[in-house]
Amino acid sequence: MRSDQKIWQLIDKVNEVILGKQQFVFEVIAAFLAGGNVLLEDIPGVGKTTMALALSKVFGMEWNRVQFTPDVLPSDLTGFSIYQKEEGRFVYQPGAVFCNLLLADEINRTSPKTQSALLEVMEEKQVTVDGETRPLPRPFHVIATQNPTGTAGTQLLPPAQMDRFLISLSMGYPDPHSEILLAKQVSVGKRTDQLRPIVSTEELENIQEEINDLFIHDAIYQYIVELVGKTRNHPLIELGASPRATIALVKFTRAVAWLNGFEFVQPSDVVDHFIPIVSHRVVLSHKAQMEGISKKGVLQRILADIPKPALRRMT
Repeated sequence: MRSDQKIWQLIDKVNEVILGKQQFVFEVIAAFLAGGNVLLEDIPGVGKTTMALALSKVFGMEWNRVQFTPDVLPSDLTGFSIYQKEEGRFVYQPGAVFCNLLLADEINRTSPKTQSALLEVMEEKQVTVDGETRPLPRPFHVIATQNPTGTAGTQLLPPAQMDRFLISLSMGYPDPHSEILLAKQVSVGKRTDQLRPIVSTEELENIQEEINDLFIHDAIYQYIVELVGKTRNHPLIELGASPRATIALVKFTRAVAWLNGFEFVQPSDVVDHFIPIVSHRVVLSHKAQMEGISKKGVLQRILADIPKPALRRMT
């Protein structure tokens, strides 16, 4: 079976567990194929942990979950060295990040010091403790959830941390039909028990390499750069997107094009995913906030202002 067929089989299996969220599942898996991390801003109880468990099973990944609270320490994530009297030396004890998939639950409830411990982990896929750098297992992905801004006991993630996430998504409540199906399945046990590995971690890495070679026309590169650049001088945006947003759009649109069976990225791929890739990377101006203008609204204006490239072979 071809790799793209196996991925679509994998998507179908996850959709049997995460009911009524086909687009959400598609985008999370596209982020994995792009080699990125995912930020979910949602209320508790909508199935974020189930999603992470489902992904770990269908990809055959080792996964860990950390419930972030104010007392979680950086060493809980990165590990620490402890003196072993029998051996007469310090021995390193790996932390929770030594896995293929880390679910960082309610990440905005912990201290900035603990949040910052994830910066090197998410960007470099490695951990430095006591002056020694240790690589993480490959592949490595983070799915982090954060409670809505302003919820009791939360604090904003710094821009540098937000920039490490490839995409920001919201799972949201299930539709009534899906919620009825969920209610009917209460007595059948965990829905993830039925899942089995479909794509191995080695196959995932090979797919990621294949996606990295997908063709992008120079006009698409120019279009992406213009869109991201517009966030840096827009009157309603105080802090624009960094070059990481440009790189993220390139990676993610390649993954989307590959999933859709194309050998190249189309302008519509950029338009459809510009907002979830960029929204968490920008900070609105005080004027925009006072007038109740949303990030989505501002980014939609940017999309409207900059024309899509007209490429005959891609229409």
